[in-house]
Amino acid sequence: MRAAFIGLGVMGYPMAGYLASNGHDVTVYNRTAQKAEQWCAEYGGQMAATPAEAAASAEFVFSCVGNDADVQEVLAGEQGAIKEMQAGSVLVDHTTASAVVARAMYALAAQHAVNFLDAPVSGGQAGAESGQLTIMAGGDVEVFERAVPVMDCYAKAMTLIGGVGSGQLAKAVNQICIAGVVQGLAEGLHFAKRAGIDPAKVIESISKGAAQSWQMENRWQTMVNNEFEFGFAVDWMRKDLAIAFDEAQRNGATLELAKLVDEFYAEVQSMGGSRWDTSSLIARLES
Repeated sequence: MRAAFIGLGVMGYPMAGYLASNGHDVTVYNRTAQKAEQWCAEYGGQMAATPAEAAASAEFVFSCVGNDADVQEVLAGEQGAIKEMQAGSVLVDHTTASAVVARAMYALAAQHAVNFLDAPVSGGQAGAESGQLTIMAGGDVEVFERAVPVMDCYAKAMTLIGGVGSGQLAKAVNQICIAGVVQGLAEGLHFAKRAGIDPAKVIESISKGAAQSWQMENRWQTMVNNEFEFGFAVDWMRKDLAIAFDEAQRNGATLELAKLVDEFYAEVQSMGGSRWDTSSLIARLES
């Protein structure tokens, strides 16, 4: 396939790399051109000066940027991808953004006879680098089915949740759940340390039972060691939770625990932890 990838951050860079490594002809765009040059030196392919230029001849266009404003800029802006995409091509937005912007991009794409999926991912930087991401998609069934063989280059699991915007809503559920799990793990480890029992032995025991989670398996050791300079940043988690809170205002959902954990993340930011991994919730308990 002729593919374009817009946004070469910690997620997009390896994702685009997997497309190229699986034989697709990839053109990349990144706001910092040096990053695109580095990617081309590593994987081959071409770099473009604008999102529109990257998308012009592509059968599939993928984007993975920061937030709603970034999505609107690279897809619908003056030099955005949609207006130059071929009729019948497929646009897949992997950004974690709002369902509102997903529906707006779907409508704009339809005006240009372009197909659109909102397809946020879970798995973090490690998942992107290992090609083991989980994708939650919203859009039309036939478009999703067309995109699956291409997304399979960097994903281990792909689910069409429902119509456009559903992928973003599912990602909000993902982040709400993670917030509660990480806070629980932080409190449990903090309790173990204060009680004078070995956290390693505790985890060895409870991780085989009902308390088991991805966060426990992958983060307990670094949490105990106060190591947070990696992973999914607190700033990004708060951005994602804000999307969930905004949607909850519309649909009437009650997010009591998520709002409390968001306040805890604000405290972590005030401690200088804006770029720390989300597991840094334990830092405020230990301080």
